[in-house]
Amino acid sequence: MKVVVNGSAHALPDGATVADVVRAVTTVARGVAVAVNGEVVPRAGWPGAALREGDQVEVLTAAQGG
Repeated sequence: MKVVVNGSAHALPDGATVADVVRAVTTVARGVAVAVNGEVVPRAGWPGAALREGDQVEVLTAAQGG
């Protein structure tokens, strides 16, 4: 299936979850937030949040700086 992750098209296997996408795009374990089609998905729900064809996924990581 095809989804858009952070503005770029990605091909994923059927049944891919939010957790799968997070593992694919970042190695950061903390400070990560995800929204699917504009709705925030709580971290506890990532493994069970199956993606569908055409979903828009945003994976955001916190950055430190000053």
